[in-house]
Amino acid sequence: MVTFLSGGTGTPKLLDGARTAFSPDETTVVANTGDDVELGGLLVCPDVDTLIYQGGDVLDRDHWWGISGDTTRTHAALGDVANAAELDTGPQYLSDDRQTAGRRLANWRRFSGVSEFMTVGDRDRAVHITRTSLLDQGHTLSEVTERLAGGFGAEFDLLPMSDDPVATLIHTTEGMMHFQEFWVARNGDPVVENVEFRGASEASPAPGVLAALEDDVVIGPSNPVTSIGPMLALPGVVDRLAESRVVAVSPFVEDEPFSGPVSKLMEAVGATPATAGLRTAYPFADAFVVDSADDTDLGKPTVRVDTEIDGSEDAARVAEACAEALSKV
Repeated sequence: MVTFLSGGTGTPKLLDGARTAFSPDETTVVANTGDDVELGGLLVCPDVDTLIYQGGDVLDRDHWWGISGDTTRTHAALGDVANAAELDTGPQYLSDDRQTAGRRLANWRRFSGVSEFMTVGDRDRAVHITRTSLLDQGHTLSEVTERLAGGFGAEFDLLPMSDDPVATLIHTTEGMMHFQEFWVARNGDPVVENVEFRGASEASPAPGVLAALEDDVVIGPSNPVTSIGPMLALPGVVDRLAESRVVAVSPFVEDEPFSGPVSKLMEAVGATPATAGLRTAYPFADAFVVDSADDTDLGKPTVRVDTEIDGSEDAARVAEACAEALSKV
């Protein structure tokens, strides 16, 4: 039995080849929900949805989000309406009082849908409408995720990290902004001063999460701060990981990241922006998988392999390295 901690694109890419080392029917994936946003009244769960679509083999693997071949007519029409009515465009984060009004699951991640700043496909939007409607009917995010993942045909068990709201907020020299505004709308350009996981200390791991962490755990090459960090901020998670066998895959080669704003985010939270920083990010890790060109000494069992993932064969190679690393613990 194995559990993957997943966020962004790093761990999903690894999962594309994981079946060569880990049986899907003995695999659980815990997904980050700190990136979730309410956009125009709909709860969008980007990291959860990537896994749902991946499990159903409909994921747009060119972007690693959304549904392959999806259309964006509604998204385009929203822009047309905003322009015709001379409305403001760009990210419109709702005011503090509206962040905490109404649906509890939306707290601190609410954006206007006027000329929405994130591109949402039409079929993708249907999932968000269904999710939000089921939540409004009283179902939990865990229950909704199970139904959606099963409906799309995912072979692995998929759990959101929490049924409670957690919002990843980036404090920058240009002010506080939700991670989606920082990364999608601002391209990760603002200077980062700190990262906050608002609501994490009051949230609880979703049903089944702590039990899943009793199995072997694989942390893929996702961003340690914004993809994995929200999970680690939940009460009880780090303590449980300290009792399990954990292998982490580096998202760096020495100090060169594979993608995304990982370097500036790690530096902002006091971790070395390099493979060496994983000692700070994952102090509970028992073993590591790093690139064959990376000579970093992490002081724990380490398997070196080409960690660049550009397809299922690459993913299989890294997954097998994860299994080998676990066997050394």
